[in-house]
Amino acid sequence: MTTPRSTLTNVLECVANVSEGRNVAALRTLADRCGDSLVDVHADADHHRSVFTLAGPGAHDATAAARELADAVAANVSIDTHDGVHPFLGALDVVPFVALGGTAAERSFAAEAAREFAQWWAESHGVPVFLYDDADEAGRDLPSTRRHAFGPRRPDFGPGTPHPTLGATAVGARKPLVAINLLLATDDLAVARRIAREIREHDGGRPGVRALGLMMASVGRPQVSMNLVDLDRTGIEAACLEVRERCQRQRTDVESVELVGLVPRRDLDRCSDEFLAWAGIDATAAIEVRIGHGPRWRPGDHG
Repeated sequence: MTTPRSTLTNVLECVANVSEGRNVAALRTLADRCGDSLVDVHADADHHRSVFTLAGPGAHDATAAARELADAVAANVSIDTHDGVHPFLGALDVVPFVALGGTAAERSFAAEAAREFAQWWAESHGVPVFLYDDADEAGRDLPSTRRHAFGPRRPDFGPGTPHPTLGATAVGARKPLVAINLLLATDDLAVARRIAREIREHDGGRPGVRALGLMMASVGRPQVSMNLVDLDRTGIEAACLEVRERCQRQRTDVESVELVGLVPRRDLDRCSDEFLAWAGIDATAAIEVRIGHGPRWRPGDHG
């Protein structure tokens, strides 16, 4: 696959996950605060979650936009009645900074940006913050942070208990990842959970794959929701085709594929044209295409 040429050198991305996926007016208020750095908004009502992708055109724009977004979340989002199927710690749930160029210096810059944001968020809004991946001196990952928060692990910044309406936030610095959801052509949640367990690295599956089986109530179908965190070891096509193969062994199939957020062009280029056509993924999913062209707005994919 060939997409427009661009470069991600010295581009800092922030992929903020917010625990609100249903109130479109609130989401538009958040988006408006992000300014020109907003390149994608993906909202999901069943997950009750939205992903705001911030990047460029200057390396510092993502950090400034992330603070603007966070202030807007504090004023417009609460978790006191939150009921989405996706795991969450707080209203501003996860804030990863990503050095898209990938050099050691850029990754160091992203880690420092994450730590500065974490300290600012905790001090400005009284929210406990847990660092993860490159931002954390111990290198703890996001799944372990979720499991151990407020138990054996205390916050790196902020109070020792969750904020009453904002909860807590995980702030990290990491390599690019792909978040992708595969809706299954069955109403049996057990099938999705079995496949997720079989393919995720933690349970002996493919390297760099994190997966959950979740029920999408709006369509009455389960979903295999994946984060692909080591794309050099398990890419988009390999992960999705394995889910399809395992579905077919269970006498069902993949009904649709949903990419969450954007992808570096090189990871789309690794996919075959046949796969991309089947998955419904095109060149507009490349972050290089979106930078400087305004946001792609995708609210309410599941209702």
